[in-house]
Amino acid sequence: MQILMTILGVVLAIDALALITLVLMQQGRSAGLSGAIAGGAETFFGKKKAQSYEGKLLLFTKITGTVFIVLAIAMLVLQKYV
Repeated sequence: MQILMTILGVVLAIDALALITLVLMQQGRSAGLSGAIAGGAETFFGKKKAQSYEGKLLLFTKITGTVFIVLAIAMLVLQKYV
């Protein structure tokens, strides 16, 4: 059981570093006043956001965050049995 905890700890640490990196790579969400006036959400890139670089970063961030939470809960539950 200790080996499983060690493996989960290493995977959790790698996932945490990946999550930090992904969050730091993202741009801020505030478009500012000029973006709201110009209708920034209705541009070509606004409609195809899921296929863009930012859309993929957002998807990977959500997946990595979910994996982080699941691993943290799994380690907490397994810690009771060690």
